[in-house]
Amino acid sequence: MTTENFTWVKAAPAEFILLGITERWDLRVILFLTFLPIYLVCLLGNVGMVLLICLDTRLHTPMYFFLANLSLLDACYSSAIGPKMLVDLLLPQATIPYAACALQMFVFAGLADAECCLLAAMAYDRYVAIGKPLLYTTAMSPRLCLALLGASGLGGAVSAFVHTTFTFRLRFCGSREINSFFCDIPPLLAISCDDTSLNELLLFAVCGFIQTATVVAIVVSYGFIAGAVIRMRSAEGRRRAASTCGSHLTAVAMLYGTLIFMYLRPSSSYALDTDKMASVFYTLVIPALNPLIYSLRNKEVKEAFKRTCSRFCSVGRGLQGAG
Repeated sequence: MTTENFTWVKAAPAEFILLGITERWDLRVILFLTFLPIYLVCLLGNVGMVLLICLDTRLHTPMYFFLANLSLLDACYSSAIGPKMLVDLLLPQATIPYAACALQMFVFAGLADAECCLLAAMAYDRYVAIGKPLLYTTAMSPRLCLALLGASGLGGAVSAFVHTTFTFRLRFCGSREINSFFCDIPPLLAISCDDTSLNELLLFAVCGFIQTATVVAIVVSYGFIAGAVIRMRSAEGRRRAASTCGSHLTAVAMLYGTLIFMYLRPSSSYALDTDKMASVFYTLVIPALNPLIYSLRNKEVKEAFKRTCSRFCSVGRGLQGAG
């Protein structure tokens, strides 16, 4: 291999070039017009869910505490990717500084892994609520809820630190083009000049451990839930349990299915052009769907929304009357 065909970058590049989803200008405009409303729905839906849970005291329970934090995570990690992706669709060439690329990877990876852990905590919460309803308030104490939330955040932070540190210790070749619309791990490994076998092993091991451990926790929790539902004599109780768990299971299936497809495959099977659409799905579409899934299938959330709207309407009429 000659020096004319291959150039080493001894120092860190000042910036990377993001190739984005497509090079075709007409498709980029269509994608912008498609993804902009999806991102706005994601942001408004998740922030609205957080505000609704904070404002309605009837939703101040462990279940909705976790749901509010899930919505907050969705809003944050989609915002780590979405705004820049939308702007880049309208630019002739998208770039990202080296330090900003590392920060984007850390924030996104940390929040995504924290969400996996939080979904496992929500499964345990559902098991206690359905399997031990009389002990629910005592078992799911505020201290335990905060501990589960803190453990989720810590797990995400450790995972993100490992991936980001080991990825950005690599040297990158003369080409600074990342075949993606954000700083994800596989596209960066693809342009490294160093041996990435350790990074691939860490990616598989760390992501595999987090996803396997959380999936096992979810499956075990739902195994106990299924046993509790079978023992129920009330048809109404079974219906409520199915409604509550259905929303959570739908969110779990969408997120884990996409993450397993993206990160738990051999490196030889990566097809970065194909993976871009999967990345769009879990960075924008799933966070936008989660508040819809939890609100449309949840009677308590819909009733809380009606109460909150009625309260604000009453305040508005009062202010108009006073004026």
